[in-house]
Amino acid sequence: MEPYRLTGPQRVLKRSVDIMGALSFFVFLGPLYLLVAAAVLVGTGGPVHYGQTRLGQGGRPFRCYKFRSMVEGADQVLEQHLQNDTAARTRWQEFQKLDDDPRITPVGRVIRKLSLDELPQFFNVLKGDMSLVGPRPCMVRQRSLYGRSWAHYCQMRPGITGLWQVSGRNRLPYAHRVALDARYASEWSLRLDAKILARTFRVVLSGDGSA
Repeated sequence: MEPYRLTGPQRVLKRSVDIMGALSFFVFLGPLYLLVAAAVLVGTGGPVHYGQTRLGQGGRPFRCYKFRSMVEGADQVLEQHLQNDTAARTRWQEFQKLDDDPRITPVGRVIRKLSLDELPQFFNVLKGDMSLVGPRPCMVRQRSLYGRSWAHYCQMRPGITGLWQVSGRNRLPYAHRVALDARYASEWSLRLDAKILARTFRVVLSGDGSA
């Protein structure tokens, strides 16, 4: 499958939907954003926001924002945990996720369950780094896992939600996530975006497949 190449008018329309959607979120759900920020501040006593370098459209790096859900020194905690636990290391290699991640704080588990940790990504949408719908933002160290599907990933802006998020999320091996990203980039349409957004509400409310 070749990646779908958006025409100029399609890019403008998709970007317009992104901007209107992000602005609507802050207008109507701004109090929710502040409530989650306060919970993170009280629950962790540290910085509310966390930024991590991800790869965006065209493979360009950008700073992806989230509410902080992990302890300080999370990378070192993960490395030590994977060294000491063979089963955890095997699961990490396949899913890039852990069932009982030692890095996640108690407040972090709640906001991750409800996908509230990703609300700051609406700022990324306004900046143009991300879209409402698209491939899941790829970490730099995950670049090699995409293989020949990397061209598909690079065709679109990463999304707050996407096919992976509404198709099983963390229950799926990482290779399946790559396949879903490639499928999205090959079959893109505004109708597909609308279907994914509609399914996202159900998935978020049910917590289906969340970490």
